[in-house]
Amino acid sequence: MSAESKPPLELTFLGSGNAFAGDRYWSSFVVNRRYLFDAPPTVLPHLNKLSIPTTSIAAIFISHFHADHFFGLPFLYLDYEYLTFRKDDLVIVGPRGTKDLVEQLAELGYGGLTPDGGLYRRTYMEVDPGDEGVACDVPFKAVEVEQSMRLACLGFKVDIGGRVVSYTGDTVMCDGVRELADGADVLVIDCSCWDEPCDHHMGLADIQRFRRDVPPETTFVITHLDAGRRDVGMEGILVAEDFGVIRL
Repeated sequence: MSAESKPPLELTFLGSGNAFAGDRYWSSFVVNRRYLFDAPPTVLPHLNKLSIPTTSIAAIFISHFHADHFFGLPFLYLDYEYLTFRKDDLVIVGPRGTKDLVEQLAELGYGGLTPDGGLYRRTYMEVDPGDEGVACDVPFKAVEVEQSMRLACLGFKVDIGGRVVSYTGDTVMCDGVRELADGADVLVIDCSCWDEPCDHHMGLADIQRFRRDVPPETTFVITHLDAGRRDVGMEGILVAEDFGVIRL
């Protein structure tokens, strides 16, 4: 497929910050207003702020079980039951244990939410590293990444109409990151530290080195950032911004 004939990709960032946030909101993004990658506590107001209907979200990909990556799901479920009355089924893709953990969180936060969604069904696809599947209408592969915190962490490689979107989640540089970059149109990549190396995550220096090894056809978008705004000093690396839209 030639570059001219490839369907467009639109990445809308609900936030671009790491767990400490600083002057950024927690990182999360939506592709083509339909596929959500991670769901921080701010996911519901930020979808509303960006005029993305919550019911347009067809599939949610959860990378791991840190609060800034999945604590927003109960707020979505609350919205679906009492405000938007969602009718279409919702698919949630995540590591093993996703269903029990998320449903327990929803019950803890808002006891009495209708089991199984009421008017709609919540379908959980629990995956292991290397698993492939189809969430709604998009094929995906779960890729193991390494965060060094004794926590199962996944990246995702998703084919959206022939365009490949890869997302590292939280990770250090590892073979999984290299697999995610291979053949991707866009790689949304963890960059938690601008200046100094940091534990459990990548920094800008790691990404600059890696950028040289990946064909220029793959666009890097760095996210999960700490406070501040900097010049990355290198072509082919875009910086996610809260409420920013990147079209490719």
